[in-house]
Amino acid sequence: MLHLPFPVRDANAGGGARDLGNLPEWDLTDLYASEDAPELARDLDWLEQECAAFAGDYEGKLATLSAEAFLTCVQRNEKISAIAGRIMSFAGLRYYQQTTDGARAKFMSDCQEKITNYTTPLVFFTLELNRLEDDHLAGLLEQNRDLARYAPVFRRIRAMKDHQLSDELEKFLHDLGVVGDAWERLFDETIAGLHFEVDGEEMGIEATLNLLTEQDRAKREAASRELARVFQDNIKTFARVHNTQAKEKEVIDRWRKMPSAQAGRHLSNDVEPEVVEALRNAVVAAYPRLSHRYYALKAKWLGLDRMQVWDRNAPLPMEETKIVGWDEAREIVQEAYAGFDPRMAELSDPFFNDGWIDAGVKPGKAPGAFAHPTVTDVHPYVMLNYLGKPRDVMTLAHELGHGVHQRLAADQGEMLSSTPLTLAETASVFGEMLTFRKMLEKAETKEARKILLAGKVEDMINTVVRQIAFYDFECKLHDARRGGELTPEDINALWMSVQAESLGPVFDFMEGYETFWAYIPHFVHSPFYVYAYAFGDGLVNALYAAYEAAPEGFQEKYFDMLKAGGSKHHKELLAPFGLDASDPAFWDKGLSMIEGFIDELEAMED
Repeated sequence: MLHLPFPVRDANAGGGARDLGNLPEWDLTDLYASEDAPELARDLDWLEQECAAFAGDYEGKLATLSAEAFLTCVQRNEKISAIAGRIMSFAGLRYYQQTTDGARAKFMSDCQEKITNYTTPLVFFTLELNRLEDDHLAGLLEQNRDLARYAPVFRRIRAMKDHQLSDELEKFLHDLGVVGDAWERLFDETIAGLHFEVDGEEMGIEATLNLLTEQDRAKREAASRELARVFQDNIKTFARVHNTQAKEKEVIDRWRKMPSAQAGRHLSNDVEPEVVEALRNAVVAAYPRLSHRYYALKAKWLGLDRMQVWDRNAPLPMEETKIVGWDEAREIVQEAYAGFDPRMAELSDPFFNDGWIDAGVKPGKAPGAFAHPTVTDVHPYVMLNYLGKPRDVMTLAHELGHGVHQRLAADQGEMLSSTPLTLAETASVFGEMLTFRKMLEKAETKEARKILLAGKVEDMINTVVRQIAFYDFECKLHDARRGGELTPEDINALWMSVQAESLGPVFDFMEGYETFWAYIPHFVHSPFYVYAYAFGDGLVNALYAAYEAAPEGFQEKYFDMLKAGGSKHHKELLAPFGLDASDPAFWDKGLSMIEGFIDELEAMED
């Protein structure tokens, strides 16, 4: 079943002021001119007919096909995915521009229902593929080189072989998917519709969260308390969404005989559970050396004995509230990209020039930031909520990294271009690192360097420590839900159980902070997504160290990795760099980079 792009509030998303220059908006006409476009009606008609024809031609016959006929079957299936993906990308992106618009919500829901109905007859394809004998499939791949290209796709599909249900149940679950999507929409629309009042000004969630990075401590506290108040007023809705989604997942996982709530995510990420466990354990063991040590240092800078939650993302006292206009942000990121390789800047140019970015904060717009690849014969679209803080520049660098990756992988075609989440964060985090290094290089004073280093350490803590704490929270949440319905207080307690451990002993937690799990979209849209951020950060830190140690020829290897999309396993992709994510010591390499930055900050105190 097709899933929509979802708004991801990246770990480093920030905000600022209003006079930012000419912020770009999406031009979605590369997908369709409008919801009434004849091309859209044509594609929906074609999809309905082709899905029925595909099922008629191939259901019950996969085991009898020659290699050539099997290739034709796969290519027809791929085209169906491309047309369905184009329709849902258009409907989803329009919706996220204005989630409170009833007409857009209805249009997206109607498209989702039609596509679900049309594609239900195709469920047989993966079921029959998984019933093929290993030797039979291997023989087909040997006979046809074009078919052999799809071997990584078949391997990932067949990883679900032991968890497959009957054909009838699989079709039932496919049809039922729109119900789960409705809970996701309830979450999105609730979040987008929240109103907060700080110092007499009414604002949405994005602008309110932005206040947590204000220099004025009283304003940060007021925003934190207002967030807590509004979350508490809506906590029953958020708890209902989480209970329902977690229960639905538990039922499906039980029927599929999944060994854990996380197992399905590991399979879809094409990553071994022990690799994720090694990452998680390495990060948790490093909490005292990373977040605990950094926040103790930050408390000293802020002149505080105890830190409050509204101090976590506070700017440093010597930091001016700098507003970065859109043109300057573009110039910073493009210069950093071009400095690594001119092709990076060329690949990101159309995002700025051709309506591939929607940057402004607008009423009803989904919060956060994402890069959605749409389909391989169109191009990605980037969504930001750009408010002008330096961290927003990093968010731009991050999402453009995704966009460049998605453009390079598009040549793999619809079925092979999609990268597992663990590797999908590689180019985005690498793009941030390039931008940070360029800004650090230009720092003219010790104070400017300190501000940049502290900002980077905070981003890395948010991306590594915070996301692993989120992962632990989700593990606890799904485990607890198996024992019965969870009250809001139950979920609050699970949230707080990971907060003190990850943030460290210098923090006090205000009353109401226990509800701050409520607004994080990953928990609802894509359970266990969050560890991909930590995976990506650790991987990029190791990659960047390899780049610094041996820059000669690195760019070509890096571009080859991005071009591979989802056609290679992480072991294969990292081998040319001499790296192996299955080695527990691999994660310590990435964490040592963060430690090194903290060491440098501590040395500045002397």
